[in-house]
Amino acid sequence: MTESAVSWLATIAWLVALALLALAAASDLASRIVPDRASLGIALAGAVLRLQDSTLAPAVAVALVVFGAALICWHRGWLGGGDVKLIAAAALLVPPGRVPGLVAAILLAGGALALIYLALGALLPAPTASAPSGRLARIARIERRRMHHRGPLPYACAIVAGTLYTAAALGMRG
Repeated sequence: MTESAVSWLATIAWLVALALLALAAASDLASRIVPDRASLGIALAGAVLRLQDSTLAPAVAVALVVFGAALICWHRGWLGGGDVKLIAAAALLVPPGRVPGLVAAILLAGGALALIYLALGALLPAPTASAPSGRLARIARIERRRMHHRGPLPYACAIVAGTLYTAAALGMRG
């Protein structure tokens, strides 16, 4: 395969991954569900990237380790099942040696997300009983309610933020 074909394929893989990461974050924010198809598509995009740099086998091994660690977090109630699959898929988007940095970026983004939710829960007024019109207004009302009741975080947003940070640090080449 020519260098330009490899570059073109990598660009397409990143564009697909970015669209699916956005879908995963939006879905988790709106419904606390990360679509399995989004994680699968991200994993496939990552496999294309890893095939191009000949690191697919070690990348899959590292992604399985990430999956196992995330599964332990799910078992303890710290992550949702969709988050487990999403973080393992995201691990395929970067070269295996960059996965520890990816995980660190996700953890930092998760901490920032938690702090934002705690602060907003204290600052924003409790949602009213009346149902707002419009999808975004309903999502905002539900989020305020979750903040006030210390409900689950949309952790896919942190996974996406950490993944985007890591990808940007790699210049989207990884």
